[in-house]
Amino acid sequence: MTAERTVRDLIDAPRESAPAELAALFARLEPVTIDFLLGDWRGGELRSGHPMDGALGRARWYGKSFRSANDVQPLVCLDEEGRKYSNVDLGKGEASLRDVEFEGRVTASMIYDGQPVIDHFVKVDDDTVMGIMTGKKLRAPYFYFYLERDDGPAASGGCLEADR
Repeated sequence: MTAERTVRDLIDAPRESAPAELAALFARLEPVTIDFLLGDWRGGELRSGHPMDGALGRARWYGKSFRSANDVQPLVCLDEEGRKYSNVDLGKGEASLRDVEFEGRVTASMIYDGQPVIDHFVKVDDDTVMGIMTGKKLRAPYFYFYLERDDGPAASGGCLEADR
């Protein structure tokens, strides 16, 4: 890409982006499979002026855990001691993964169990995905975020505690 920024640029040097720029980046990236997403992921926001900008940070959001297509922890947060737990109160339950068509392409998408919200994912590289949160109750424009594979200690093996 010439003068255009990439998702990696936005992760490495965060700044607010126009929703149209983020939508264009999302449209250029390839869809992912459910198997590609399995595992634990650290996350971050791609700020766009969306009303939800900053909300995940305030919730101490860490990322997501995709154990299987039917066992997803969408809001893995950190408690006061820095321990990971699935915040089922905030997420109104857990989630599942399905292949869903979004803007003319089928990609792995996460569907929340307790609210009308779907996150769609595309591949940035082998260890990074870009996500776009959509839903009936979300105000436009869409909310954008990214996930990076979490290979650190305690990243796998079901170390997450139940919601407090």
